[in-house]
Amino acid sequence: MVPQMKNVLTLLALVTLTGCATASSTYLADGKQALSIDCSGEAMSWAKCYEKADASCAGTGYSIIATEGTPALAQSDKTLGVDVGNFKSRTIVVACK
Repeated sequence: MVPQMKNVLTLLALVTLTGCATASSTYLADGKQALSIDCSGEAMSWAKCYEKADASCAGTGYSIIATEGTPALAQSDKTLGVDVGNFKSRTIVVACK
């Protein structure tokens, strides 16, 4: 394999594993603007969704409109204290105050 191709594949793998929460504008049924925040993936958590919401709302606070995704496992359901094996889907919709 060409050395440059190995570097590209390695970089792609790192980006996929470390990922970051993404926010996109959306509109609620009443016409108000909101943010849809996606923090899916093994390397992410619900906490990352809330951190992104706080950062996106510039410290003014936010209201959670909806959440959708795989719930966090109880500590007793984890393998050696780690939640492994499943791709986690997590999305929240928030409205900045």
